[in-house]
Amino acid sequence: MSDDVTDRDYCLAGGEHPPRADGPPYAACVQCQEPTEYPETYKGITLCPVCEWREAERTACSG
Repeated sequence: MSDDVTDRDYCLAGGEHPPRADGPPYAACVQCQEPTEYPETYKGITLCPVCEWREAERTACSG
């Protein structure tokens, strides 16, 4: 792996992540409605850190 690859880039099941917000207002998580780290203006699926972690565990690469 190259040095510019982060953990967020590795084995993404759903593709790219939305851009991180600089501050409020934050988008609501589509699963639990808690605030996410993403801007409210982002159009698409957003998950809070907890649901994002659970989704990553559920869809983790095995092998």
